[in-house]
Amino acid sequence: MTEPPAAQSISYPAESRSTSRYAQERLDPHVIVLFGACGDLARRKLLPGLAHLVLSDLAPDIRVVGTSLEDMDDDGFKEFARTAIEQFGHKQLTEEEWDTFDDNLAYVPQAAGPEALAAAVGRAKETLGDDVRLLHYLSVPPKAALPVIEMLGSAGLVERSRVVMEKPFGTDLASAIHLNAEVHKTFDESQIFRIDHFLGKEAAQNILAFRFANGLFEPIWNRNFIDHVQIDIPETLGLDQRANFYESTGAYKDMVVTHLFQVMAFVAMEPPTALEPRAISEEKNKVFRSLLPIRPTDVVRGQFTGYTGLQGVAADSDTETFIALECRLDNWRWAGVPFYLRTGKEMAEGNRIISIAFKEAPRSMFPANSGVGSAGPDHLTFDLADESKVSLSFYGKRPGPGMRLQKLSMQFSTGETEAAGDVLEAYERLILDAMRGDHTLFTTAEGIESLWDRSAQLLDDPPPVKPYAPGTWGPNAIHQLIAPHAWRLPFEREWRVRR
Repeated sequence: MTEPPAAQSISYPAESRSTSRYAQERLDPHVIVLFGACGDLARRKLLPGLAHLVLSDLAPDIRVVGTSLEDMDDDGFKEFARTAIEQFGHKQLTEEEWDTFDDNLAYVPQAAGPEALAAAVGRAKETLGDDVRLLHYLSVPPKAALPVIEMLGSAGLVERSRVVMEKPFGTDLASAIHLNAEVHKTFDESQIFRIDHFLGKEAAQNILAFRFANGLFEPIWNRNFIDHVQIDIPETLGLDQRANFYESTGAYKDMVVTHLFQVMAFVAMEPPTALEPRAISEEKNKVFRSLLPIRPTDVVRGQFTGYTGLQGVAADSDTETFIALECRLDNWRWAGVPFYLRTGKEMAEGNRIISIAFKEAPRSMFPANSGVGSAGPDHLTFDLADESKVSLSFYGKRPGPGMRLQKLSMQFSTGETEAAGDVLEAYERLILDAMRGDHTLFTTAEGIESLWDRSAQLLDDPPPVKPYAPGTWGPNAIHQLIAPHAWRLPFEREWRVRR
């Protein structure tokens, strides 16, 4: 069975923004120090997201101090930001809105040193009055993270501050422990926000609502009723200029540890004592501690043809651009239930789904030609696209004489609700949560170290990569990995479109 393609981004009309729960909270004014301010992530996501927050009722008063390797002044940075927002923003700014936003921007070349950065932050703070907080966003390569942390310490920008760190958080257990120890020399764990933008999506959080707010689902969310779970995030994107970075990372370190396992924790966690950050983080960490070691025999690694011809890639590279694996949790709720994870570059479709397959009912009462069982088990499917979608499939009687069954589905989309305008893009939500000091959707040092520990067997002895053609679903071995089940993607039918 199958369902949808990615949904389009949703604009945020001003009249609906003010209804958000965030608008009811008073937050201290913030200076956001954006490291890597001229990088690709800043251009595509962070600057457009910050523009939306600054112009909305959601965030407190904000000033943005950008810093990067590029040598430019305030006006140059403002022009860079304007181009980025025009190209990638989900809502175009009017001239009046742009004039309001660019008054909040300043820039310091990284080569100017910690004193110049501290001075720029000080000038921004003066415009905000008392009780100003700092939020440092590290949109920088992994090798630059620790030098930036040291720079913040030297510049005296640690007090009343928080720091947002981008993946990867180490490359194995030893490097993760070292990274956490070094960062903790400057920042307390309560100040650190390790970001996973997948958890910022409405659909990921909707899992918690479906599970814990509905008497229909929570009683059957266990090994007695669920047959298997799939978390499938194929990407059509290639690597472009990122091949040099990717060569030392690969799909497992880049996507599985930092994204897919985090989503799996939301699916598998026990009910927290409350919907508050510490309780949710503890339940997620319990999932990571119960994860059985990832065995190389349960993993398929792939590499799209043509990868070794990219600039910065070794001719004999064994780096995987695709990975599929089976993993299991050694606890009471999930004993014996396989979780199948898949992600890769240059694949047939770009999609992001979580699919819960329920155990099939006995078929003995139905005639042989009824069609029961012909379309596989019932599924609950979450689409992690920007427009959150959920589908529940089931067998129903086909109209007409006799007992002929067919697969039906009930579908829901946030775009069909009156609150569609309240949807935040993932980075917007996570930046706002970091300003609030809310760790619910972020990863802890303990959780990351647990995952690297469970990954040791695979990292020490990875299976060889298998070639796959760009525009396909990966190596053929993925079907043996999941047998006797089948991958939900590609879907056999599209999501229904509201008319």
